[in-house]
Amino acid sequence: MRRRWIWGPLLAVAVLVAAGGGWVIYQNEYDLREEKVTITGGAQPLKGVLAWPKGRDGPHGLVVFVHGDGPVDATHDTFYRPLWEAFGKAGYASLSWNKPGVGGAPGDWLGQSMDDRAAETAAAIAWARGRPGVDARRIGLWGASQAGWVMPKVAVRVPDLRFVIAVSPAVNWNRQGRYNLLAELKDEKASPAKVRDALARREKGLDLLREGATFEQYKAAVGDTKGMTAERWTFVTRNHTSDASADLARTRVPVLLILGGHDRNVDVADTESGYRRHLRGPGQLQIRHYADATHSLVRKSVEDSELRTIAVAVAAPRSLFARGFLDDQRHYLKERR
Repeated sequence: MRRRWIWGPLLAVAVLVAAGGGWVIYQNEYDLREEKVTITGGAQPLKGVLAWPKGRDGPHGLVVFVHGDGPVDATHDTFYRPLWEAFGKAGYASLSWNKPGVGGAPGDWLGQSMDDRAAETAAAIAWARGRPGVDARRIGLWGASQAGWVMPKVAVRVPDLRFVIAVSPAVNWNRQGRYNLLAELKDEKASPAKVRDALARREKGLDLLREGATFEQYKAAVGDTKGMTAERWTFVTRNHTSDASADLARTRVPVLLILGGHDRNVDVADTESGYRRHLRGPGQLQIRHYADATHSLVRKSVEDSELRTIAVAVAAPRSLFARGFLDDQRHYLKERR
């Protein structure tokens, strides 16, 4: 009787664990066929992934991914796969690659300007046009955050793009940086004195950037660099004057602008105003707002908890995103078949 009493609960736990494991496996399977590729034709070969819709006849349209900031790999640590699957259901394949220097790829992403990134993306599009199974007439861009300074440049260089999907982009680099700093200080309930000191430090850094100061000069001027490295300083030196306005004004490609209601990185009102001002062709601009979304378009209730983020990412990765985010983009692409 004692053995039966012990083994009964253990068996029940084992069944629950097995069921949970099966659910996790199921949730992390996607209707995709991923092909590792080497993209050539640019400044250096790129290690990438072509994610094809599974069980669908081609040729397929293609969504070319443009990463945001940071050392991002082709899948963005699997974050992109729910997007690839949604796009596959609309008849589109997806192309993404490791940033230079990431995952064994040659080069260094911190050595790139926004113009370098645009040239890299344009070269990837040219490479993709020659791939069997890709419909060269239906190629568009998807990009987030920092990609907002890259994709308008690409749209000017490659004017026959079918669309651009811009997620949480900014227009002006320095306005974005100031907004982000103030938002973070507000979140931590910083005192007025701390806010003044932070803004003064920021202005000192901007003066040094305008003067073309070296990292050592910056370090001598501010003391504690607060995580700024020599490599990052060089990257910022190359890119701190970025402003998408002129390229947006020359863009004739249809654009879907996606904005979150809890974005502390980007001033979404400033972004929307800039996009409306410059993209004025009939029906050219569509805008989607997601009130419960953060900068990454993850639900705020999820992103606010690291434990919850990990749990949802493992057990239900499609549920990370704001309600409607995946479906709305799928519908948008279906209209461009």
